[in-house]
Amino acid sequence: MATAFDAHRPPSLELIEDCVHCGFCLPTCPTYTLWGEEMDSPRGRIVLMKAGVEDAAELSPAMVTHWDRCLGCMACVTACPSGVQYDRLIEATRPQVERNYDRSARERLFRRLVFETFTHPGRLRALVPLLAASRALGARALARRLGDGSQAGALMRLSPDVPLRAMGQVLSTRVRARGKKRASIGFLQGCVQRIFFHDVNVATVEVLAAEGLDVYSPRLPRCCGALFLHSGCEPEALALAKELIAAFEECEYVAVNAAGCGSSMRDYGHLLADDPEWAARARSFSEKVRDVSQLVDELGAVAPRRPVPMKVAYHDACHLAHALGVRAQPRALLGAIPGLEVVEPPEWEICCGSAGVYNLLQPEAGAELGRRKAKNLLETGAEAIAAGNPGCTLQISTYLEEMGKPLPVYHPMELVRMSINGRTP
Repeated sequence: MATAFDAHRPPSLELIEDCVHCGFCLPTCPTYTLWGEEMDSPRGRIVLMKAGVEDAAELSPAMVTHWDRCLGCMACVTACPSGVQYDRLIEATRPQVERNYDRSARERLFRRLVFETFTHPGRLRALVPLLAASRALGARALARRLGDGSQAGALMRLSPDVPLRAMGQVLSTRVRARGKKRASIGFLQGCVQRIFFHDVNVATVEVLAAEGLDVYSPRLPRCCGALFLHSGCEPEALALAKELIAAFEECEYVAVNAAGCGSSMRDYGHLLADDPEWAARARSFSEKVRDVSQLVDELGAVAPRRPVPMKVAYHDACHLAHALGVRAQPRALLGAIPGLEVVEPPEWEICCGSAGVYNLLQPEAGAELGRRKAKNLLETGAEAIAAGNPGCTLQISTYLEEMGKPLPVYHPMELVRMSINGRTP
């Protein structure tokens, strides 16, 4: 029987049938929260997957539209009482779409532009002067005139305020532990993180060294493949995964400070399970991967902390909280800083709308969610935001600024470095 999916790893009917359509996922789903549309909920999308497996002869535009609107935030996985593995289902569906559905030429071109830019640190570095000039010339004002539905407008609206010195900033490849060495670890520099948030990487390495770790941060590979993976570009994602595994294979741990990267790296064992050459290596690698907050919590902090008197709202990056289940560790890390008050925003489980490059591919929904998240964070009365993912930082900063209430957005590692060094902002 012909189906809408090809034979290469289609969504599993067994996993699809785990869903009993109870509705516990609905309040946590960002798109259902926005629109109240059943097919834009996890259980609705699962119904479409089942149709693709059992009934439909081809992928329809409606099917693809509803799957494309999914942020992949995995809040439904956290909420589901039946243990439905929606993460596995959407991860299997998206490559099927990219192989078997004919997107418009315009959409293919825009997606190629995004992926061929944001996954290449060298290209991002070359863009720094253009970004600085566009900000100076009022790119965000033009973006507002183009409206929320414009992909070009979203690119301009979300362009970061990167200093020109970012062109020449390079992270040290090896940093020795301060004091007694406790472990040797690898650290992923990332693509967006290393150019737009170089200071976050510096802070991360300094904290890890202060905690007694030798840190190896190779320049290559350039990217972990998360943006490709979460968008269904499977060949590109797998090629980058293999490069990363080979680069860090000898490390005791592999630390990552970007939630989206961490979730994809932890998934390499599943992604490469069918590859006889890489399956065992991928499983071994994934077992070593830790978010930096996880790693410090697991090994136990040893560097003394000094007061940082500040009220900070903690934002849960979706791939950290839902895909990796890392919620307590960042809070413990921040809670150990004397004088730092950590407050919780309402609707913590609702995505900020960044979701990798979702805010560029689905700009209207991304903007609605960005404003909602900014409003919830401001309601806490915090002086600053803590967020463990570069996409979240860009998204939140953009909509706080749009609301006329810009607050600094720190990575938790930056706040820990302040405490270790005894410096306040």
